[in-house]
Amino acid sequence: MAPIHRVVVLAVDGVYPFELGIPSRVFEAADGRYEVLTCSVDGRPVRTNSDFSITVEHGPEALRTADTVVIPPFTTTAVTMEVPRAMTQALACVAPGARLVSICTGAFVLAAAGLLDGRPATTHWMVADLFRTWFPQVALDPDVLFIDDGDVLTSAGAASGLDVCLHLIRKDHGSEVANQVARRCIVPPWRDGGQAQYIQHPVPEATASGTATARQWALENLHEPMTLTDLAEHSHMSLRTFARRFTEEVGMSPGRWLIQQRVDRARHLLETTDLPVDEIAGQVGFAGGTSLREHLHTAIGVSPLAYRRTFRGALSPTH
Repeated sequence: MAPIHRVVVLAVDGVYPFELGIPSRVFEAADGRYEVLTCSVDGRPVRTNSDFSITVEHGPEALRTADTVVIPPFTTTAVTMEVPRAMTQALACVAPGARLVSICTGAFVLAAAGLLDGRPATTHWMVADLFRTWFPQVALDPDVLFIDDGDVLTSAGAASGLDVCLHLIRKDHGSEVANQVARRCIVPPWRDGGQAQYIQHPVPEATASGTATARQWALENLHEPMTLTDLAEHSHMSLRTFARRFTEEVGMSPGRWLIQQRVDRARHLLETTDLPVDEIAGQVGFAGGTSLREHLHTAIGVSPLAYRRTFRGALSPTH
């Protein structure tokens, strides 16, 4: 039996109660593989952004024992460019090698402490402009749900905390365990797309003139070659109108969305089948194994073989 992985959640004043509870709810559903503790910077009760405070059982000393530290979000009125002294002292307790995770505005703490300098990161899209102004040294990407940069992970707002915690379980123990946890929490084990689909855009009414029909047709026919013209014809629109409406409704271009769906379908097949890479490529509409490898590496930075080995164990070289 592997040692229990300790997750310590660092709650700060103004914390959002929902996100504060996400690590405990998700990690503790993994059949004893994780232990979750909650602490504050001084061991005192923490004010939430709601009409109540929370009493925590631990002070910053708990951070010394953490394998993973999670900083949940707090109200934007408490966001600052500099780390308060108490927070600096608390972060100094984190052991070298511990994994750091932020949810939403928690990324401001990591950035202000210099822990994101030169690294990719994300935060809630509503505070992305402020974050970029304050911390230009961070490679901010506000379009994704979370970013895994090895020992530092950052996620977007609210439910993306669920996404990053499930991702960590998948990374630590494989997709079978992560899927089981997701079922227990009644959440999807993996959400398609990124923050772009949640950014506030003027979205047209869902009418027969929308692009939903074309998207559904595309998902049912991913194995077939298809062009922007094909998609536009299924929506009975001109190319220009279709591209504009699609981006308004989905938050990304048709081409980018189609590649994303094919990559996601390929990942599912890599996780759940022993099909050769070339066959998977054909089933999801890529020209061949080389094309699938290129798109998968662009999306998640690994080869099909490495991805399959991570989530299904060592397989024969033919896969």
